[in-house]
Amino acid sequence: MSGRQLHAFLEIGRLRSFARAAEQVHLSPSGMSMLVKELEDQVGARLFDRTTRSVTLTDAGRRLQPVAERIVAELRAVDDVLGGSEAAVRSRIDVAATPMVSASLLPEVISAFNQSHPQVQIHLADVDVSVVRQRILEGEADIGLGFFIKPAAGLLRQPLCKFRLMRISPPGKGPGGLGPSQTWGSLAGLPLISLPIDNPIQAVIEKHLARIGRAHEERPRMNLIGTLIAMVRAGRGHAIVPSFALEDCLRQGLKVAMLGNPTVHIELHVVSLRGTQPKLAATAFASAVKKAASRLPG
Repeated sequence: MSGRQLHAFLEIGRLRSFARAAEQVHLSPSGMSMLVKELEDQVGARLFDRTTRSVTLTDAGRRLQPVAERIVAELRAVDDVLGGSEAAVRSRIDVAATPMVSASLLPEVISAFNQSHPQVQIHLADVDVSVVRQRILEGEADIGLGFFIKPAAGLLRQPLCKFRLMRISPPGKGPGGLGPSQTWGSLAGLPLISLPIDNPIQAVIEKHLARIGRAHEERPRMNLIGTLIAMVRAGRGHAIVPSFALEDCLRQGLKVAMLGNPTVHIELHVVSLRGTQPKLAATAFASAVKKAASRLPG
């Protein structure tokens, strides 16, 4: 038996009319009669006594009625559960982002997005860039945010904005803040603290340090940009970071100089699983991130 057959049977029994029941379930009278005939063939009994004036349940129909009511009610409950779960999935966005992007860019974006989309729940995982990639590929995140310098198999990369590389230095006797631009040559004699050599941002930095003879040298290396900034503040050395960290560096009193000759930009990407249809809410959130990122110094 199908749920459609049982629903048709119950409507006819309730309305005592094939025609009125057909209107309720959006079928033609002939289509309704066919459903009932199929059901009668399956149960092996006639379910209705029909005359030109009335439609009444037979004994078999009266015995089937409570069973049909229970089955239809259970099917509707299943629809409600599955429909609710589907809606919950649609209204939840799982975002994976690198820690510095999570700390400097996303808090205000998430707060504003929650106000404009109160029905959407955003779950943020602040993880290493390699874990961002893994979460997208394994379906654990809808979108990822990070500096994906090279294409990655299975990922669709979309650029959000560019950030200039800058030198950050410990607080000195003079005031901190953003000073005049400096060349890469200004780094020649400075003690440097860096990100790990396999970090995609550091890979770009090392190419330009090679021009002043400082590529792949032994130096302290920190896994997170936030730790790098803290070590510079403590006077342990100088560092090169993207300008999306500018506001944080200025708050901590560091001396900052944009690097030029050449000017080098790092591109922030939003990534998703290639070949999948993104959730509408995830697309809207990515647009909100792009708008917020465009206001940061680049």
